[in-house]
Amino acid sequence: MLLIAGVLEMKKQGKNKQVSVGEKAQVFSQKGFELINPNAAGIDIGASEHWVSVPIGRDSESVRRFGCFTSDLQAMVTWLKQCGIKTVAMESTSVYWIPMFQILETSGFEVRLVNAHFVKTVPGRKSDVLDCQWLQQLHTYGLLSGSFRPEDQICVLRSYIRQRDNLIRSSSTHILRMQKALQEMNLHLNQVLSDITGITGLKIIRAIVGGERDPKVLASMKDCRVKSSITEIEKALTGDYRTEHIFVLKQELHLYEIYIAQIQLCDIEIEQYLGSFEDKNGDKPPLPPEKTKKTKGNSPQFDLRSHLYRISGVDFTAIDGFGVLTVQTLLSEVGLDPGRFPTVKHFTSWLGLCPGSRISGGKVLSSKTRKVVNRAATALRVAAQSLASSKSAAGAFYRRKKAQLGAPKAITATAHKLARIFYHMWKHGDTYVDTGANSYEHKYKQRAISNLKKKAKDLGFDLVEQPQIVEVS
Repeated sequence: MLLIAGVLEMKKQGKNKQVSVGEKAQVFSQKGFELINPNAAGIDIGASEHWVSVPIGRDSESVRRFGCFTSDLQAMVTWLKQCGIKTVAMESTSVYWIPMFQILETSGFEVRLVNAHFVKTVPGRKSDVLDCQWLQQLHTYGLLSGSFRPEDQICVLRSYIRQRDNLIRSSSTHILRMQKALQEMNLHLNQVLSDITGITGLKIIRAIVGGERDPKVLASMKDCRVKSSITEIEKALTGDYRTEHIFVLKQELHLYEIYIAQIQLCDIEIEQYLGSFEDKNGDKPPLPPEKTKKTKGNSPQFDLRSHLYRISGVDFTAIDGFGVLTVQTLLSEVGLDPGRFPTVKHFTSWLGLCPGSRISGGKVLSSKTRKVVNRAATALRVAAQSLASSKSAAGAFYRRKKAQLGAPKAITATAHKLARIFYHMWKHGDTYVDTGANSYEHKYKQRAISNLKKKAKDLGFDLVEQPQIVEVS
């Protein structure tokens, strides 16, 4: 705060005068800041050019401009090494920073990706030169913290999994378009089948595209597990088979099958890459059987649960609401090293699931959670929402919070609880044991009674338990 106040004071005195890097350095020295990273550089990254600043005196030009091509990035690495740079702070948006981050990290530099929101507190003219100088100065005095990025092995796995999620999201668009084409022909397949892309649904759609129009023939393709009767399916498939809608259905089916084929190829890559991870099981007991044999439609064809247990040493699927895809998303986003988050509070804060702390003048202005875009937090929220009818302790917690605060806040509170459970297992390798909804309700009742006794005592009363009256018929 002293630093910011000093720079703002200089800006006020000079009105519209530009604050130079030398003046900023003078403010640092006057305030007695210790040199934490004397060999620090700052980089402002753009789409077509990058501006790099090094300490004054390391080169005839302390600020240089580099292009975005690989040869330019390699020239930047050479120049930084000549200037004796050991650590680099960079600021960027979008994905422009990724190639540079990887090249610098591979070259042996300590790299920190800085959130632009944390370094834009000084008003004044905006330029790339001033940005890189400001980053270099802040990083020199240890005032910047880098954004979280897992180890490189996890980053590779994360890229595969994010691509798989994108493919699933894209394929869902074509499912909706197939359903629209069926509706336009007054074919209500979605009312007699829970999933039109299941075994029965795809068999019927492929037959329609192939030229079959007889509802009885189409209804006879019903799988034995479908609850709807043949008569109901026959009624649903009696409609107006128009040529233009059949054409749309055919194209959307073809595109959907292309995406499914690409998802399967992605699963092959993920399975092969998971095999390269170190086995952390050691002498731990074998993986216990799954709670339920029912699998989601988007689950991979290989045994993902065994791979996740092998590389992490913990069965996270024991947590209520956690499926294999949820655990896969969490591990690919946070990695396998819990030491990157010193405490569970750091972890839940990074997820954006903990209460906010906007306090001024001793008054709480707001305790809302921060708005963050975080795939791990989204996975935890989805897991929390799935506990609505669960008989577990977490399910009972969610229902109580929903009755008190409403569904949105209950989802956030339950996701926060799940995040704490995940962190504890992640850090200590413990096994999760659910105590059940009845146990949770009993403990909650005991806490409520204890609080009532304390309140009664403070008011000068005694809380007396009434004997239960048993009616005899």
